[in-house]
Amino acid sequence: MDIAQTDFDKLRRTNIALAVLHAGQAVVMIAKSGTLSLPVTGAFGTGPPGRPERPVVLETLFTYRLGWGVALFLILSAVFHALVASGWGFARYQRELSAERNRFRWVEYSLSSSLMIVLVAGITGMTDGAALIAIFGVNVSMILFGWLMELTSPRGKSVKWTPFVFGCIAGVVPWLAVLVYLVGAGNGVPKFVYGIYVSIFFFFNCFALVQYKQYRAQGKWVDYLRGERIYMVLSLVAKSLLAWQIFANVLI
Repeated sequence: MDIAQTDFDKLRRTNIALAVLHAGQAVVMIAKSGTLSLPVTGAFGTGPPGRPERPVVLETLFTYRLGWGVALFLILSAVFHALVASGWGFARYQRELSAERNRFRWVEYSLSSSLMIVLVAGITGMTDGAALIAIFGVNVSMILFGWLMELTSPRGKSVKWTPFVFGCIAGVVPWLAVLVYLVGAGNGVPKFVYGIYVSIFFFFNCFALVQYKQYRAQGKWVDYLRGERIYMVLSLVAKSLLAWQIFANVLI
């Protein structure tokens, strides 16, 4: 794919701007958020299966500052946007886009979006450490299927949709797990938590829609960079929305 240098230059400036925006929000989260912490817990067996020697006790393994967790996914985005705009990263970024892929994107999303879904799970009341690890891991696998889609399938007429379908299947699992906690808690969960769940679930699905449109490659979507630009906007909006919803309702 031939891309004009002016398009690359615009993308470089966009990445610099996004690095600044994400980093600035992270600073606010760290500086202005309170000391609210969420627990990570475990309940461990005390005897043979089905015949415990004593009642299972829910133990707090550790706690984490919610404000720092929010800041972390913003920092991850800032670091990767700065990386692709840097002297070292930009030449590689250009080669990636010229080959109609962006592995920088998938690595960053595998970390930042997985942390986002863990934080969403945490504010709904899910604290079990093993469950949070599983949710993180399943979300990582969803992102890696997106990476695999770009590596194995040409856009347009001969698209192999298997990685995309498998990614969608993996991607819905964490949201179903969180939904169990929302439904189970009933009126015990504040209304803003439902708003967070619905809004971030919507934006996560928008990313899948962008890849679908990219690989159909029809109309304006013939241009691979159209998807790249929309990915960047969606990433900023989704992360900012989650950060400020948590900040306004929980952290401040």
